Amino acid sequence: MVGHSDKATCHGIVAEAVPPDGTIVYSDEYRSYHGIEPQHATVNHSEHEWARDDDGDGVREVHCNSCEGAGAALRTFLRPFRGVHKANLQYYVATYEALVNAKHVSPALICRMCWPPKQLPHAYWT
Repeated sequence: MVGHSDKATCHGIVAEAVPPDGTIVYSDEYRSYHGIEPQHATVNHSEHEWARDDDGDGVREVHCNSCEGAGAALRTFLRPFRGVHKANLQYYVATYEALVNAKHVSPALICRMCWPPKQLPHAYWT
């Protein structure tokens, strides 16, 4: 989270986090997003546009629901913890990210989350 959502802040975050080659940023028409590089496609919520099929293949490529959905899923993941201290939030988010990306929990995933690669507890877990 950031304290401000002005144009300079949004552009700075995107410049830091988004690889420039072959990446398209999807967002709504919020004024702070105008001019985002490298490529930027938007949906216009004020005109009741929530998703758009730009190339006519039947898949609505332009939408911003993926990020909103990920945020909602993260909040659902955090809810059972009944509050997370700001100092530890990054660890909860990293745990959530690992679980989502892995698709299923395995002994190897648990080892990657608990021990650095050079300190695996036993060859059985690899």
